Amino acid sequence: MFDMQGVTCLSSGPGIACVDHMPERHDTDLLFKALADPSRRKLLDLLYANDGRTLNELCEHLEMTRQGVTQHLDLLEAASLVATVRRGREKLHFLNPVPLQEIYERWIAKFERPRLKALSNLKKQLEKANR
Repeated sequence: MFDMQGVTCLSSGPGIACVDHMPERHDTDLLFKALADPSRRKLLDLLYANDGRTLNELCEHLEMTRQGVTQHLDLLEAASLVATVRRGREKLHFLNPVPLQEIYERWIAKFERPRLKALSNLKKQLEKANR
C-alpha cells in the first residue's frame, strides 16, 4: 500500500486500486454510517482476515441476498473503506484501513493521551516511593 497526498493505492497481483481519502465532513459522516451497520462491519472483518475476496466469497459468510451484499459493499466503497480491482470477469474487494486510521487519530487517540500521561506519572510516583 502506498500513501500519496490523500490517495491510497492497493496492489494485488496485476491490478492496482487507488482510493481518494482526503477527510471532509461528508466523508466522515459517510464513514460513520458505513461502520454503524453490523453486516458492513462483518464484511470489513472478512476482508481483514483474507483480503482480495470476490462477491461470491463474501456472500458465503452472510445470510442475505447477493444484491444486499452488493449494496453494503457499495456503501463501504463510497466511504473509501473498500477498494476494488478487476481481475478478468471478477471484481476483487480489498480493505482500505486508511480511513479507520484517520478516525483513530481524530476521535480516539486524543482521549488516550491524558490516560497514558496519568499512567506514566503514577509509574514514576510508585518507583520513587519504592526507593
